[in-house]
Amino acid sequence: MTEIKKTCKLENVGYDIRGPIAEEAARMRAEGIDIISLNTGNPANFGFYAPKAVEDALIANIKGSEAYSDSAGIPEAIEAIRAYSARKGILELSDRDIYTGNGVSELINIALQALIDNGDEILIPTPDYPLWSSVATLCGGKVIHYICDEANGWLPDTDDIKRKVGPRTKAIVIINPNNPTGALYPKDALLDILEIARRNKLVVFSDEIYDRLVMDGGKHFASAALAPDLFTVTFNGLSKSHMVAGFRCGWMCLSGDRARAADYIEGIRMLASMRLCANVPAQSIIRAALDDPWDAAPLLAPGGRIYEQRECIFNAVADIPGLSAVKPKAAFYLFPKIDVEKYHILDDERFVLDFLHEHHVLMTHGRGFNWPYADHFRIVYLPVAEELRRIAEKMRAFLRDYRQ
Repeated sequence: MTEIKKTCKLENVGYDIRGPIAEEAARMRAEGIDIISLNTGNPANFGFYAPKAVEDALIANIKGSEAYSDSAGIPEAIEAIRAYSARKGILELSDRDIYTGNGVSELINIALQALIDNGDEILIPTPDYPLWSSVATLCGGKVIHYICDEANGWLPDTDDIKRKVGPRTKAIVIINPNNPTGALYPKDALLDILEIARRNKLVVFSDEIYDRLVMDGGKHFASAALAPDLFTVTFNGLSKSHMVAGFRCGWMCLSGDRARAADYIEGIRMLASMRLCANVPAQSIIRAALDDPWDAAPLLAPGGRIYEQRECIFNAVADIPGLSAVKPKAAFYLFPKIDVEKYHILDDERFVLDFLHEHHVLMTHGRGFNWPYADHFRIVYLPVAEELRRIAEKMRAFLRDYRQ
């Protein structure tokens, strides 16, 4: 059989959340070693469960969910998403502007496949959610990473964005709230990014999956609501806010100047039809989830579990010599910085792997999120505070004598 080769390469596109380190953890588990997984934001693994209204909706609709739905989604889900989007200020969405998906990941794949031709450039933040870079590369695109500035609360550096827009730039990705940093972008920062997109006629991809997991009285602003004239694809879902990551339940909304994107929209429709439809039982919970008064707010307020876990791990990390971090304002991730001179760290992947071998805790190194330097790692702070304190003590003991 003739060997089939993919022409694009995956070097430096940050696929290590489920890459070699995770594979090593799986090997260790197979040998009977108990591993604490802090590499993915999977709430159900740590005692977070879906609200009752969501569980009831799934059970009640199982019997009627055997058949394919329309490729965009079932009417009840589409209407609930439209209403939710309107509450966020994204107005005038028709049925043909909304697509449900098997998680946001599938929809990112569809959105980029429909847009990118070989050699097209797409602006993606660094650090990023690495699926964006991986999919863009697999589509034949050229990823241009713009810097998020740690010294400025991990906000995007708009001057860096301006420098990196070129004649082949087609789109810009905004991840707000941000994974892996937990940054929440203020309105002014978003308006500056959107103005760059406007001047350069860029498609805006706004990944807002953590918009309902905001702390400290912060407010999330939807990009599409701030720039209703710009063609924007907004991504959202229930995996994180409603603790149902395994249900694979997401959606995307197309808004703004659709007239100039007619061919692109047709490509999205074609690709959505090719996968037939999203998981129909999962679609059946969308209305219950978005209409139900339950939300994650009590978990995010002082005394709430996510809030207290953030406080615990942030303070514990700050107390370890050679580590520092910007306090996250949303989601459930901390992205600490390592003093690489103090510990003579040359390879952040090796650092995470050595910690896994010695203390059986799985994390993700910073370059797994396309951060260009070997000086960061990400902690998922979903375990209870007591467990997080134990992990921090393991890190303190590990670093006491660690040198590469």
